[in-house]
Amino acid sequence: MSQTNINIRMDADLKKQFDKFCSDVGMSMTTAICVFAKKTVKEQKIPFEITADPFYSTANIERLKKAVNDLNNGKGKEHEIMEVEDE
Repeated sequence: MSQTNINIRMDADLKKQFDKFCSDVGMSMTTAICVFAKKTVKEQKIPFEITADPFYSTANIERLKKAVNDLNNGKGKEHEIMEVEDE
């Protein structure tokens, strides 16, 4: 089987984290990407669920825009941000 190279662009911090993860599980990034590609081709789908972050949904963005507009027009109420510690 002949081999070829691919080039991808990725956030530098993500690459560093991914490289560390791959090393921790005993494989290279190349091996991990090949495993992903083989599983994707075999199953004919992305081999894990991909969901959108609800924060970026159209409904939430509209709600946030309205809240900012209300605050700018003297309507609404500002609240202090409360930090919650992880358990």
